[in-house]
Amino acid sequence: MHQASIAYQTQQIMTAPPVKLVAMLYERAIRALRDSLRAIDAGNVELRFQNIEKASEIIVHLSGTLDTERGGEVAANLSRLYVFMLRRLSEVNLRNDAQAARDVIGLLEPLAESWRELARGAPEASSTLSPIKPSAQPRGLAVSA
Repeated sequence: MHQASIAYQTQQIMTAPPVKLVAMLYERAIRALRDSLRAIDAGNVELRFQNIEKASEIIVHLSGTLDTERGGEVAANLSRLYVFMLRRLSEVNLRNDAQAARDVIGLLEPLAESWRELARGAPEASSTLSPIKPSAQPRGLAVSA
């Protein structure tokens, strides 16, 4: 049963439009941060670290796919926001700071919702509005893991 679930998730990822993939990445980062909060509550440092690393990897990937030429000011603002998020996430691991994780979740949630709304819109419009480089769409990062 688990293999079928993995195959289904893989199929969803491989066939999803780029804006849907971005929304999925945001959702996965949020899930990892929520898992890190549960790990902090349970006193599980290793699990907290693993989840913060997963969220950080996703944010680094999103930052690396920004297209500053096509995305203009939006891409520049996202870049600054990603840098801020990564700084806050380092505080989670350095100081076991649950509030820093909550802060990043608070920043990611409206972004995830915006990308979900964009993904629900017309596919042709979403590809022209994306601040993500067309050649660097987030296909190589595991969303489900």
